[in-house]
Amino acid sequence: MEQIRLFRKRFLPDEVVELRDDKILFQSEKLIITDWDVLKPRKDIAHGLSAYFLDLGVKVSKVYDDSGHLVYWYCDIVDLEIKENSYIFTDLLVDVLVYPDGHVEVLDLDEFADISEKDIIDKATCLKILRHTNALLKRIYSGQFSELTKCIDKAEHEKVAISNK
Repeated sequence: MEQIRLFRKRFLPDEVVELRDDKILFQSEKLIITDWDVLKPRKDIAHGLSAYFLDLGVKVSKVYDDSGHLVYWYCDIVDLEIKENSYIFTDLLVDVLVYPDGHVEVLDLDEFADISEKDIIDKATCLKILRHTNALLKRIYSGQFSELTKCIDKAEHEKVAISNK
């Protein structure tokens, strides 16, 4: 496959950022796995790996602090637009965090309501966000979240094995 460029588009703030430092570890028609460091220094998180599930509308990230401890699994609800070799992932605001102890937290529903109310996104996109969030939460609550995380764990294991050679 041709090398692709990844972009993150956001509503709040309204921006498009190329993820030029993200390393693509795996790419197929339905999945892209990347290794990344935070774009701006933070005290709580430092780096991680992400899996973009192109057919599910979800990006799942395994997020670490600067000591290498797992902080949480961060799940973004996303939309994808492909232009030539550029993949533009629009962050659809609603996020789901899954902590190592299994605690689940849904974030940014207020921001989703605000942009919906201001007609920044259309009804079809609002419904897509709700359906993708619901499908993700069903997967988490039914104990099937590992179906999404195992590909990240595998890519991470293979990355570590290669770096130890």
